[in-house]
Amino acid sequence: MLGGSVYIALLRFALSLAGVIILFSMISEPRFSRKKTVACYLCFSIVLLLFACIWYIIDWESCIRMVAFIMYICFMLFALYMSNDLLFLRIYKLALVFYLMAVFLIGGIEVAIIFFDRNVWADIVTRILLILLMIFFIEKKIKMPIREFSYYVENELDRFSATVMVISILFGIGFILNPNVKEQTPFRLFQILMNFFLTGALQLLIYRLYLHIGKEREYQEENQLMQMNHRLLERNMELVEEAAEAGKRIRHDVRHHNMVIAEYACRGQFKELMQYLEEYKEGLNNGIPRVICANTAVNNILSAYTRRAEEEQIKVTLEVEVEKDLAIPNIDLVTILANAYENAIFGCMEVKKQSKDRECFIDLRIKRKKNKLVIYCSNTCRMETEFKNGQPKPEFTGGIGVSSIIKTAENFDGEYDFKNNNGVFIFRLIMNIPASQENLKGKGHLYVSDSAL
Repeated sequence: MLGGSVYIALLRFALSLAGVIILFSMISEPRFSRKKTVACYLCFSIVLLLFACIWYIIDWESCIRMVAFIMYICFMLFALYMSNDLLFLRIYKLALVFYLMAVFLIGGIEVAIIFFDRNVWADIVTRILLILLMIFFIEKKIKMPIREFSYYVENELDRFSATVMVISILFGIGFILNPNVKEQTPFRLFQILMNFFLTGALQLLIYRLYLHIGKEREYQEENQLMQMNHRLLERNMELVEEAAEAGKRIRHDVRHHNMVIAEYACRGQFKELMQYLEEYKEGLNNGIPRVICANTAVNNILSAYTRRAEEEQIKVTLEVEVEKDLAIPNIDLVTILANAYENAIFGCMEVKKQSKDRECFIDLRIKRKKNKLVIYCSNTCRMETEFKNGQPKPEFTGGIGVSSIIKTAENFDGEYDFKNNNGVFIFRLIMNIPASQENLKGKGHLYVSDSAL
């Protein structure tokens, strides 16, 4: 808009492109190493600047009208390839950089027009100052928070929101960059300021919205983990109470048995005494708790939930092969199995509310295949059980548990799926088994011994 020789145009093009590349690089995750990234951006810049200068020489008027948009579109396509962020996150960051580019472009031009009689050097100096100010602000205030925000956007930003955001920003900045409006009036300046305010407010609202959504999701997950820990503690207390009751019963029975044995001995009825001892031995064998697997923690938690399921008249089939010293920490195994089992019981109970005549079952299988642990759990469920993003909706699983299963499974590169097969809910999971417990140190895993459960 301010004109000048091709060398001045080259300087302004290079300055704008460098500013855009630096700003985007500060907030994005590069796909390649720093050395390769710099080399790629340098080669891209040379080609793009050469193209812009040739266009400026051939057709000055169309160049100043469209060059900012064309150069940014080329940069956007190249940046989509260079960034290692998820697609929607790249789009959000590119929209933010586009807004910042408009600020230093229009800011430099307006300062040169209003205060320096269209002096191109005033435009260049103003652009440099604005870019440096943006770099300082991003480094001090935005760089770290936006990384936390990026995690939320990766999981929450949808296509509709991304599309509306990009279209809104393009229209807003496109109006500001309109080269056909040459008259600088107070109303024109007011329009520019309002467009910057509205597009900036849109960016801020999106940032605050998804930051709030992400934190809310974290709070929900923490609440789920607390409730899961509470349920596990309840199951553990049940086991402790049962053990205490069994101890009292054994001590009480031993006194009676001693009296009977003493009476047989006093009367010399040794044949009857041997028969009594055989009956007592059989009674002890019948009272031994069922052993589901060799792993004590898994055995105890499955025993507790199996008793609960059988109390509700739910048919339970277990096929569990978990060795005592499996490299997966017990706390992770218990987290997955307790949540899967409790969700299965909840699904059966919901079916019983709808139809008392329908038979309910739970089929749980756990097997090790080389360095993989395979978990399969199927249970009766409501026909209308619905899914969202491949996961059952909370109202069909009791509201908690699925996210805990997924989060734990991902620590072991687990692959999982959920489906409703005509009223039978099926959960499948395959996890990698680490070579040893030592491989898990420093990764946020907590080892719990068998005796703890």
